[in-house]
Formats: sequence, C-alpha cells, structure tokens
Amino acid sequence: MTGLKRELSLYGLTMIAIGSCVGSGIFLTPSQIAGFLKSPMLILLVWSLGGVITLTGALTFAELGAMFPEAGGVYAYLKEAYGDLFGFLYGWAYLLVISSGAIAALSIAFAYYLGFIVPLGEAGIKIVAVSAILVVTIVNILRVKAAEVFSNAFTGLKLIGIAGIVIIGLFLGDPKFVQIKPELPVFSGNIVVAFGLALIGVLWSYGGWQHASFVAGEAKNARKTVPRAMIVGAVVVTAVYLLTNLAYLFLLPVEKIALSSSLAADAVTTVIPFGGFLVAIIIAISVFGTAGIYTLSSPRIYYAMAYDGIFFKKLAEVHAKFRTPVNAILFQSTWAVILLLFWGTFEDVITYVVFTDWIFFALTGFSIFIFRYKKKDIARPYKTLGYPVTPIIFVLISTLFVISTLIGKPLHAVAGLIFMAIGILVYIYFKKSYKRNNLERVENE
Repeated sequence: MTGLKRELSLYGLTMIAIGSCVGSGIFLTPSQIAGFLKSPMLILLVWSLGGVITLTGALTFAELGAMFPEAGGVYAYLKEAYGDLFGFLYGWAYLLVISSGAIAALSIAFAYYLGFIVPLGEAGIKIVAVSAILVVTIVNILRVKAAEVFSNAFTGLKLIGIAGIVIIGLFLGDPKFVQIKPELPVFSGNIVVAFGLALIGVLWSYGGWQHASFVAGEAKNARKTVPRAMIVGAVVVTAVYLLTNLAYLFLLPVEKIALSSSLAADAVTTVIPFGGFLVAIIIAISVFGTAGIYTLSSPRIYYAMAYDGIFFKKLAEVHAKFRTPVNAILFQSTWAVILLLFWGTFEDVITYVVFTDWIFFALTGFSIFIFRYKKKDIARPYKTLGYPVTPIIFVLISTLFVISTLIGKPLHAVAGLIFMAIGILVYIYFKKSYKRNNLERVENE
C-alpha cells in the first residue's frame, strides 16, 4: 500500500498498545468480577489468567506482524490466511460496534467524569462527548506524528495516575483484606461458569494491544517494531492490572468491591478524603486518551479494506498534505457520534462485542499454523517464542472462552452471530460491486 507516511517509532507503537488496553476497564470491571468470584485469590487468579492469554496472544501476533507489516494488522493476517471474507467481517465488526462503539462509550465516560470536576447537565455531557470525538478526529487527521504525540502524552499521564492509585493502595491500605482462605466462597451456581463470566470483563479490559498492528503501514522498520510493541505492551498492561487489583483489595474488602459502582474512587477515598476528585481526573484522562488511540488505529482497517476493493472506495483516499486516511477517520467518527446520540448503554453490548472479537482472535492465532505450513519460505524476522505451545495455549483458551460465552450468555452470543451473518451479505454486495466496476473499466479500455 502506498500513500501513508511511515513516522511511528517503537515507543509510539508501544504507547498505542498500552493505551488501547488501559481505558475504562480497569476502573469499572473489577467490581463486576468481584461479584462473580467473591474471593481475593480467584480475583487475582482470573486477572493473571487474562495476562497469560494476552501475552501468548502478543507473542503469536508478533510473528504475524513481522511477516505482514501492512496497514490494518489483524485484517491483513485474516485475509492472507482465510480470504477476503474473514478480513471483511473483522473490519465490519470493528467499524459497526467494537471500535466506534468504544469511542462513543469512552467519550461519554470522559464527559461523565469531567462532570465531577466541572458541573455538567445531561445535555452538557452529550455536548462534551461529541466535542471530545471532534477533537481526537482533528488530531488524527493532522499527520500520524501528531496522533503519536497525543497517544504518548495521554498514555503517560494515565500510567502516572494509575501508579498513584497503586502506591496509595499498597502503602496506605490494609493487607488483611487479601488474606487467602483455604476454602472457596459459596457460589449460587457453577464455579466454572462464574469464572468464565468473570473472564469476559477481564478480557474486555485486556483487549487493545493488537492495535499496534493496525498502524503497521505507518511504522518505522515495522517488521521489528510492531512485534516488539505488542509484546512489551502486553507485559506492561498485565503488570499494571495485577498491581491495580491488588491495590483495590488492600483498600476494600471483596464484598464492598462487588457492590461499588465507582470502585477506584471508593477505594482511594478510604484513605484520602478528596480521592474521588483525583480519580475522576485520572479516569477522564485515561478514557479520553484511549478514544484518541482508537481514532488513530482502527481507521487503518477500513482504509485497507477499501484499498483491497471490499469497502467504500473513498475510504482508501489519503489526505494530500497530511498523508492520513482522512475519509476512513471521518467515517468512523461520524458513526461513533451517531452511536453516542442514539444508542443505549454500552454495557448492553459488551458481551457480544467481546464474544465476536475473540472469535477473530482464535482464528488469527490459528493462522500462524497455516502460514508455517503454506508459507515456509516467507521472511520471519521474529518467530513466536515457545512455538507451537504458545499459540496452542492462546487458540485453545480463546476457543474455550467463546464456547463458555455461548453457553453462559446464549442471547448475546447469538446476537453477535446474527450481526456477523449480516456482514456476510454486505460483503457479497461489495464484492459483486467491485467485480462489476472492474469489468466496466476493462470494457472501456
């Protein structure tokens, strides 16, 4: 692909990998997870498992990123392994729900937490949320280097803020809340199902490290920097999440964590009176920064789809001056605003979004075996550490998670499958349109 400018550094890519993960999840999902598991031991165990899954995924995707250093990342891997349809469905899911929906939700969260600092009414929250999308859209149109500076700054700020929560929890909290009891808590249902449901929130929070692959087409020395960024990002996020959960457990007993609707604020307020105000600032910075990174990374998928002739042709156009996929960015941001104004609560769709996303994770992880068999002669600047065990672990756990969600939340899972079926019909339309246009061009020549 031509037109995009390679300006992203290894540090910038790593900040994208970290910043895409660390958004609102670590502040909101631990309460839900505590409600499912009710035990410090199990809570730390499920977050550790999430970290293992993330690391095995990053190690696997790193080889794919080194083989195919193209814009769109995972889209390119799926297209190469399984054909255009699977690549299209991935981009379809990302545009319609996963990325645009996340930007909408993150922008609302930004406005909501800003309301703790500067009073905003219901109308004011929507105005601020739409304005936030407008700001990150403009930043991302003005050269990828401007977007990198934005990503680096806000990811750095959010990590400093989270480090503050961790320090407060570990040094001012009470470790008695984390005492490991030999007996497991009493569950109203099946412990395996409870663990699987808790894993939904964990994997939602860990999701995002693969965004570094989306911008591979604009990375310096992409065959080396993209794999490194995903691996380092996965390691840093795992450490951050485990330490943050440990801090929460030092500040509040599990029972209170499960009942809290604003966990980070409630936890810090136990030792610092104005803790809620500080946490509001940290979360506002965190979600705004993540919205900016999603606005940077995901449009490269739609750009790649359009370039390959399976999406709107205009989305493949690059700004003449800034060398960014301006139409793809504007398309995503417009849809995010529509979702923001007319959608209900984002929590209603998280389960089927994660369900859909992890189907593609499993397929992408398995593609490494396909490439090892079919593309033996292709250059591999990086090879997956622990192959074949590492990708087997990732694919196996991803598949079990998808099956668990299908059993535990069948309505959400079926909704995700219906959404994918609609995507197949849309793909057929674009494919036929592309063939028809090519035929007309040949006839005219």
